[in-house]
Amino acid sequence: MIHTRGLTRSFRVKGETVEAVRGLDLDIEAGSVVAFLGPNGAGKSTTLRMLTTLLPPTSGTAVVAGHDVLTDPSGVRNRIGCLGQGNSAGSNFRASDELIAQGRAYGLSRAKARARAERLLTALELDGLAKRTVGTLSGGQRRRLDIAMALVHEPELLFLDEPTTGLDPHSRAHIWEHVLRLHKEFGATIVFTTHYLEEADLRARRVMVVDHGRVIADDPPEKLKADLAGDRITLGTADRADTERAAELARALPTVHEVTAEDTEVRVRTLHGDTQLPALLRNLEAVGVRVRTARLSRPTLDDVFLSLTGRTLRESADAPTTTRGGA
Repeated sequence: MIHTRGLTRSFRVKGETVEAVRGLDLDIEAGSVVAFLGPNGAGKSTTLRMLTTLLPPTSGTAVVAGHDVLTDPSGVRNRIGCLGQGNSAGSNFRASDELIAQGRAYGLSRAKARARAERLLTALELDGLAKRTVGTLSGGQRRRLDIAMALVHEPELLFLDEPTTGLDPHSRAHIWEHVLRLHKEFGATIVFTTHYLEEADLRARRVMVVDHGRVIADDPPEKLKADLAGDRITLGTADRADTERAAELARALPTVHEVTAEDTEVRVRTLHGDTQLPALLRNLEAVGVRVRTARLSRPTLDDVFLSLTGRTLRESADAPTTTRGGA
């Protein structure tokens, strides 16, 4: 569905060249649900703008839904849906009218555009609001209308750029419930960016971590967490001597990535923590090490980013961006 080679975009900022995207190679299969993660300025939105023909690449090639973004942009646009960070519908128009107009813009007959608008309004639980002006809708309702507008022509590929930013947790969950149900119904490929790590973890089948314009990790979320972060075991001991002995025994465990010891606490990063922890506790008891507390925590995608870059994604995403390249 998406094939790029050497995709690059640079900008001139205050007389200097800033590379927002650097030689990106992507292969995304039809029917995938793919998340792009990265801090502000990593190149996520710039990549999406190139793939949706809104921004020409500086160099490289991109074929989207079978059409070249440079030589056949209209072919790309006819086959994709795009939900940007802003709202799509005009505030002073009725929700149903905006959907019908969007369908007509894609070449649908008036009857077909109306039928699809009614179907999407029902599917997204907006049918009771069809005659309301867009400006009177809540944030979550407007976002669902934006999704309907992106789907009215039944695209093969749907791009979502931070689709739930600014919404409360209930509205975010509601949006994703509808998106994934419609994905299953239409079979569309979904590519999305988000700063909410739990969204990528729960919704995506594949996660690409982007930093400084490059993809630095690409795998299903569970594999990324297992391979790059690992489970965390934290032990509280009675004194420093017990800490040192506990750390020594922990290092002898199979599949251990890292062991650190400080004061009366030992931290272990390992695969299969649920089976390693009981074994470690038995070994410590056998040699008389006094363990006061034991805690097992599963890794997050933030742990993956920390492992890859030395900083957390949450901290990086909160930092202000200074380049024109965007998020």
